[in-house]
Amino acid sequence: MADRRTLPVPEGLDGLRLDAAIARLFGVSRTAAAALVDAGEASVDGVVRARSDRVVGGAWLDVTLPAPPTPPTADPAPVPGLRIVYADDDMVVVDKPVGVAAHPSPGWEGPTVVGAVAGAGHRISTSGAPERQGVVHRLDVGTSGLMVVAKSERAYRVLKDGFRARTVDKTYHALVQGHPDPSSGTIDAPIDRHPRHTYKFAVVADGRDSVTHYDTLEAVRAASLLEVRLETGRTHQIRVHMAAVRHPCVGDVSYGADPALAARLGLTRQWLHAVGLAFDHPADGRRVEFTSPYPEDLAHALAIVRAES
Repeated sequence: MADRRTLPVPEGLDGLRLDAAIARLFGVSRTAAAALVDAGEASVDGVVRARSDRVVGGAWLDVTLPAPPTPPTADPAPVPGLRIVYADDDMVVVDKPVGVAAHPSPGWEGPTVVGAVAGAGHRISTSGAPERQGVVHRLDVGTSGLMVVAKSERAYRVLKDGFRARTVDKTYHALVQGHPDPSSGTIDAPIDRHPRHTYKFAVVADGRDSVTHYDTLEAVRAASLLEVRLETGRTHQIRVHMAAVRHPCVGDVSYGADPALAARLGLTRQWLHAVGLAFDHPADGRRVEFTSPYPEDLAHALAIVRAES
């Protein structure tokens, strides 16, 4: 059943595009908010506006939100290539292969980490949205590496708080095109939905605070191997930030990488791997650390660029 909402625009949203303001206010995606505006389901002070119109603090916003879809669920099932690195009564740490989503989502019919953990006989926390219970952080389908899933309600709360407080160390290795200058640095640029492509994200002026730190580990002729640490955890953050400084992840053709190079290296996804994860254990506070080796496709591509140098 549709849900009609009428409320004043908060002063903190003054000057935002209408679709961005709706997305912020109601927790919907920028794409969904734009679709509502285009369908005439949003008005400001009684007047239907365009998605790019700017809102003014205190103006009355009237929006009809669609009924929420039935959340998808994960079927417990083993996932080939997914390795359980560590498990106890509070959590499970997995090494996720490429092609596996963190949790079910509309339109995704492939394997999930949640389904794999349940399929291995582990209980999962019931905290969180129904389709992502136990999930405290995510990796893209095309990104491999370490993820932690909460088993207990206490672990979910403590781990979530750790990610919010930025006490969790997430370390990635990325093979990027070219040689970043400086070789070590910080990219501080806001990220949000791409204004034209629904499946992509981009650096945009009114996006969410996003900070990425990188260090060059190795420079070869065509690329650089970086160690990347995330201060924030936005969707596609490393991919977007590296593309924004014109050093996209090798193989990441969606964000401007050279498709010829990807084909020569045998890559069908971005060269990006979550190699390290460290955090305070949710039960006793001791620091725990986990590492993951490169999967075969990434190791093979790296060996080729090294040999060519």
